[in-house]
Amino acid sequence: MTTPVTIIGAGLGGLTLARVLHVHGIPVTVYEGEPSPSARAQGGMLDIHDYNGQPALEAAGLMDEFHALVLAGRQAMRVLDRDGNVLLDTPDDGTGTRPEVQRGELRRILLESLPAGTVRWGQKANGVRALGDGRHEVSFADGSTVTTTLLVGADGAWSRVRPLLSTATPRYTGMSFVETYLFEGETRHPAAAKAVGGGSMLALAPGKGIQAHHESGGTLHTYVALSKPRDWFAAVDFTDAAAATARIAREFDGWAPELTALITDSDTVPVLRPLYTLPVGHRWDRVPGVTLVGDAAHLAAPNGEGANLAMLDGAELGEALAAPPDDTETALAQYERAMFPRSAEAATDGDGLYEFMFGDAAPHSLIDMFTGSEGPR
Repeated sequence: MTTPVTIIGAGLGGLTLARVLHVHGIPVTVYEGEPSPSARAQGGMLDIHDYNGQPALEAAGLMDEFHALVLAGRQAMRVLDRDGNVLLDTPDDGTGTRPEVQRGELRRILLESLPAGTVRWGQKANGVRALGDGRHEVSFADGSTVTTTLLVGADGAWSRVRPLLSTATPRYTGMSFVETYLFEGETRHPAAAKAVGGGSMLALAPGKGIQAHHESGGTLHTYVALSKPRDWFAAVDFTDAAAATARIAREFDGWAPELTALITDSDTVPVLRPLYTLPVGHRWDRVPGVTLVGDAAHLAAPNGEGANLAMLDGAELGEALAAPPDDTETALAQYERAMFPRSAEAATDGDGLYEFMFGDAAPHSLIDMFTGSEGPR
């Protein structure tokens, strides 16, 4: 295939696609609304799985660079109750089946693997229209436009490309995360660091939880989960850090202080992260010249699979486009046939995982899942 590919969005899925296309000599341009690679924090840790994320990086020819990013010991996982008692403590087994890396560092190696100028920064797409014969025009916030014969939406939950294919829109799941950071945990927040341990920690109860990760540099990165309507969070003033963390922490009155400290002692302003999903099994009929990868195609609540699936989407789409025969529509159809059931299965498993984590029997339901009951992988 020699037709240039236009990708909207420089997240992990779009960049993996761009890299695999580059490996195969296919011209590609990525348009990204952020003004630079460092314009926004890229999130925390990702466990990159040996059945989806790692094969994607293999296709991208970046396994050596990936292994250099892995943080030893971070596969360790523990589950606590509200009193801080350790109910389950699983060490890092060193197998490398789900090694942990920083999302920002993973994005960096993908960006560095592309020729200069592949990513056009500060190009925020604000509209897309079909021109016929598989051609599409993308308009940007600065008034510029680009016309393409192959358009890929890698532009996340609120994709501007998705309406070309589907009328589906994200819906609120009924749960939001509140993100906090404690820096230099071992020295400045030793009790909280001890509770989190060397990897990830889940302190759970029905409808709520405190989830933390021990990141590089001793950072304790926390996502506080609460099942509340959007209106409840709208009443919290997140511009007032002290007031916001105090309000969120009140939902955990009576919990162990080393756990609530992950909220109240935050070194950053807490950030609200409402969770949205597309319908499980979201799919569309083949539309010439356009497709989606990652959250644009199959947005789901965070379940450990999203980044992995996005990268696998990008890798498989890139390889399909590079394979003979030189037929774009055949390649897009092949990619979508594999992607639709894979993403539906992951979303279904994720819904089950959330029931184990935040349902009426939490945290013991999650422990039962890990220790032998059948559930999502």
